[in-house]
Amino acid sequence: MNYAAAKYFIVKKLNEELDKNLYYHGFHHTIDVLNAAIMIAEFEDIRGDDLTLLKTGALFHDCGFLKTYKNHEEAGCEIARENLPQFDYNPEQIEAVCGLIMATKIPQTPKNFLEQVICDADLDYLGREDFELIAATLFRELKENNLIDNEQDWNRLQVKFLNNHKYFTFLAKRIRENSKQRHLAEIQKIVDTY
Repeated sequence: MNYAAAKYFIVKKLNEELDKNLYYHGFHHTIDVLNAAIMIAEFEDIRGDDLTLLKTGALFHDCGFLKTYKNHEEAGCEIARENLPQFDYNPEQIEAVCGLIMATKIPQTPKNFLEQVICDADLDYLGREDFELIAATLFRELKENNLIDNEQDWNRLQVKFLNNHKYFTFLAKRIRENSKQRHLAEIQKIVDTY
């Protein structure tokens, strides 16, 4: 696997071709997920090919937004299957990357440990101090794509989402769960005033 070349390819493509109105799902989110995945991988001692596959999955997990907003995970798998062979990824490795991409589809359904890691990396922000700033970018993106009407609906959606979400890895549970619960309580207070 030539990870460096694959990374160069997808980073350039995402930087140049992603719609600018992807305020949440922009290139910055991909890098955020990559960094969170690496953080969890270091803690869990994930190395070698598994680490390469995880990092590749993180870089490609939202590349489907290059083609479509709805069902972007499936489109991301198409992009991975079309392009990863030129970077010396074999069919089994490409399917592993596609598994990582599909695991991030909401509701998350990881089938193995690497998929659990990418799921936690993808929603790492739910338990971070920059939660409100990042959530605001998702609200703006959903509103501009006519997927949500107003702030009240958004807050109700966040309460439902946070209630249904769970972290899978030990590290995410340890360092993110309490903050996520605090964010949920704050939004629930707002919703209770409606």
